[in-house]
Amino acid sequence: MAGTASHSQAGFLLRALRDRNAWIRTADVVAVLLALSLPWSTSLVAIFAVAFVVCLIPAFDKNLFLQSLKRPASIAPVALFALAVIGMAWASDIPWAARLHGFGPVAKLLLIPLLIYQIERSGRGLWIVAAFVLSCSVVMVLSWYLYFAGFTWSYWPGVPVKNYIAQSQEFTFCIFALFGAVILLLEKGETKIAYGLAALAAIFTANLLFVVSSRTALICAPILLTVFAFRHFSRNGVLLTLLLACVAAAVAWTMSPELRTRVSYGFGELKGYEEQNLPTSTGLRLEYWKKSMKFIEAAPLFGNGTGSIRTLFERDAVGKTGASAEVIGNPHNQTLNVAVQWGLLGVVALYVMWVVHLRLFATADSFAGWIGLVAVVENIASSIFNSHLFDFTEGWLYVLAIGIAGGMVFRGGKQPAGWALR
Repeated sequence: MAGTASHSQAGFLLRALRDRNAWIRTADVVAVLLALSLPWSTSLVAIFAVAFVVCLIPAFDKNLFLQSLKRPASIAPVALFALAVIGMAWASDIPWAARLHGFGPVAKLLLIPLLIYQIERSGRGLWIVAAFVLSCSVVMVLSWYLYFAGFTWSYWPGVPVKNYIAQSQEFTFCIFALFGAVILLLEKGETKIAYGLAALAAIFTANLLFVVSSRTALICAPILLTVFAFRHFSRNGVLLTLLLACVAAAVAWTMSPELRTRVSYGFGELKGYEEQNLPTSTGLRLEYWKKSMKFIEAAPLFGNGTGSIRTLFERDAVGKTGASAEVIGNPHNQTLNVAVQWGLLGVVALYVMWVVHLRLFATADSFAGWIGLVAVVENIASSIFNSHLFDFTEGWLYVLAIGIAGGMVFRGGKQPAGWALR
C-alpha cells in the first residue's frame, strides 16, 4: 500500500510539472511578487526576475515567442542590450570589472520581450499593475506615519525604504496610473471604486507635495498631467484641467514648506557651484554633463565602450579640487550615459526604443496603453536629469510597465485568463 501511495504521489507530481497552464500561472504569480518587492528590495527583485525566467521554460512556446520577438517593441530593447555586449569589446583600456559593471544595468531590458510574450498569452497583466500600486500604497502609508511621528530610520525623512528619488518616481507613476483607472471606471459606471481610487491618487499627490519629493518628480508630474489631459479630454477639458492644476500648484506652494524648499534650494546650489566650485547636487550635474561632453567628443561615433564612465571620470579628476574632483559612474543624464559608452550609435538605439514604445502606447486607446504611456513619458522626462533607464528602481519600473502594458495591448480583444481592464 505504501508503495502504491508513493507511486501515486510521484505520478501526481509528474503531471503537475508537465502542466503548461500551471507553469504559465506560476510565472504570473512570480511577476506579481517581483512587482510587490520592487518598492522595497533590490535583492528580492533580482531573485524573482531569475525565478520568472525559470518558470517560463517548462511552458515555453518557441514559435509564439519568436513571433512576439519580431515586433519593434520587443526587438528594440534587445538591440540596446546587444550593443552593450558588443561595446565591452572596444573598451580596450577599461578594466574588465568595470565593463561587466557597466553591462549589468542594461541586462534587465531583456525581460521586456519576455514579459510581453508572457502577458500576451496569459492576460493577467492587471494583477501585476495592481500589486505594484498596492505595494507602493503601503510605502506611502509608512511615509505618512514617519512624517506625523516626527522621526525616520533612513537618511531622508518620510522615506521608509530606498531613497526619496525612487519613492517619488514610484508615487508619480501610481498617481497617473490611478487617474487612468478612474476615467475607465467612471465610463463603466463603477463610481464607488472610481472615487476610492481617486482618493488614493490624491493621498499619493499630497505625500509628494507635503512630505518628500524629488525635483525630477516635480518636473515629470506637470508633463504627465498635460499628456493625461490631451488623451482623455476635449480642448475645453484640457484648458480647464491645466487651469485647475495651476491653481492647485499655487495653493500647494503657499502651504507646503517641503515644496518651496525643494524648488528654491536648487538656485542656492547653482550659485555655490558657479562662485565657489562647491560639489552641490545641481552643480555636480552640470560638472558631470560638461565632462561627459568632452568624453563624447573623444569618441563620437561608437563611444568609449561599456563601463567606461567611471574610469574616464577618475582620470579626469587627477589633480583637481571641489566639484571638478568628483568621480561618478553615472553622469545623471540618460543620453549622456549612453553616448559616453556607445556614442551616436548608442543614442540612436536608445531613442529608437523610446520612440517605438511611445508610438505603441500613444496609439493604444486602452488602460494598458495608458499605463505604458505613463511609463515611457516619465522615463524620458526623468532621464534628462538622471539615468533612470539604467538606475535600479526606475529602470525596473520601466521594464515591468512596458512588458506588462505591451503584452496587454498585443493581446487586444482576446479573452483574458483572469480579470483585466483594457
